[in-house]
Amino acid sequence: MLDKRKFYINGQWVAAAKPHDFEVINPSNEEPCAVISLGSEADTNAAVAAARAAFEPWMNTPNEQRLALIEKLLEIYNRRADDMAEAISLEMGAPIDMSKQQQVTSGSFHIKNFIRAFKDFRFDRMLGDHAPNDRILMEPIGVVGMITPWNWPMNQVTLKAIPALATGCTMVLKPSEIAPLSSIVFAEIVDEAGFPAGVFNLVNGDGLGVGSQLSAHPDVDMISFTGSTRAGVAIQKNAADTIKRVSLELGGKGANIIFSDADEKAVSRGVMHCMNNSGQSCNAPTRMLVQRDIYDKALETAAATAEKITVGPADQPGRHIGPVVSEAQFNKIQGLIEVGIKEGARLIAGGPGRPEDMNRGYFVRPTIFADVNNQMTIAREEIFGPVLTMIPFDTEEDAVEIANDTPYGLTDYVQTTDDAKAARVARRLRAGMVEMNGKSRSAGSPFGGYKMSGNGREGGIWGLEDYLEVKAVSGWAAE
Repeated sequence: MLDKRKFYINGQWVAAAKPHDFEVINPSNEEPCAVISLGSEADTNAAVAAARAAFEPWMNTPNEQRLALIEKLLEIYNRRADDMAEAISLEMGAPIDMSKQQQVTSGSFHIKNFIRAFKDFRFDRMLGDHAPNDRILMEPIGVVGMITPWNWPMNQVTLKAIPALATGCTMVLKPSEIAPLSSIVFAEIVDEAGFPAGVFNLVNGDGLGVGSQLSAHPDVDMISFTGSTRAGVAIQKNAADTIKRVSLELGGKGANIIFSDADEKAVSRGVMHCMNNSGQSCNAPTRMLVQRDIYDKALETAAATAEKITVGPADQPGRHIGPVVSEAQFNKIQGLIEVGIKEGARLIAGGPGRPEDMNRGYFVRPTIFADVNNQMTIAREEIFGPVLTMIPFDTEEDAVEIANDTPYGLTDYVQTTDDAKAARVARRLRAGMVEMNGKSRSAGSPFGGYKMSGNGREGGIWGLEDYLEVKAVSGWAAE
């Protein structure tokens, strides 16, 4: 079993102030694979103090030097890709091939995109031709507390840490305590790259402990959190007394609107997208809205697609999906599948329990419910597992109304060969992102949502701006 009890504080690997061991469980076999320490308030305070002390020198480091360090970080990250893939696969159950091809590369993708955005970013700007002696200065906000989830570990760590490093912020990272191993590898990469002591710090802990301590800490200027809406609400309340900036990327219940003129692969593509990462993606298209005249055919296609999806251990190569991350998550998903059955949804694929021949590991059968209405629990709650709900609709107006009838607003999807209709619907959807006809958003596109899905944007120039204050200066005659 791996011993990963130490924290990375002020450029050193240090022991926890108080022993508090916590076992990391391999979700493929339910056995401990590592032990970490959960931090105490003394550890949080030490990390915040190190970040505070490092802030002014780092803020005043020339952009070119910060850029060079991030480029060095990317080089080491790529070199250690296999280590990162194995850590992610072990801690949260992504199949090893998927971990290498999607999980790890999501991190390198974001690092490269931030390097591109940073090179063209203007931190000092003239207000306008009408005011030649006014300047707008974009300056780092300060010390940032970062709380990241277990489902896409490096996707979220790089979306937070890299723009903060680039803009001159210092930080304390608290990764999910149930999937901390990849963030420990990331801290090793930061250390090898040669960032100054105190710029990046890592303290493991749970939400009630280190998470709450960071969000309430008077010397933390900003909290960037990705996770459940419930936890996001608690963090925002906890941060209120210190008036710090709180950036939240929260849950989703994405609608995938499939019109009768959609391409022939729209349904199968939607099923596969929903089931990817065992359904553990906040932007998964978990509500498939299908126009009624193709609904019966869509059900056949969806069920056939789900039946072809195989489930297996994370350490085995292949295109299967792995387990969900934990016993708690497994039990939650099983409970919601049972609720769907009780509320009258029609099960057309999967269902309760583990797949056949599996009696250990947090494996969930790829499950599809038909004849769902949008008031059912499974249509309203974020299940965060390989569970798809299918809802019929009649008109474009119906589709938009059903899609928007949710407390969430992260990512919606539109499938139609009618470009004018696609544009109309995209404008009316109350979501931070809309993807059409299987086309992913491009590099540098902002990630974030409306309503209960959060209030910040990550990625590209928007991701850089999230970590900056805006200072207006008059009477500028220095240039």
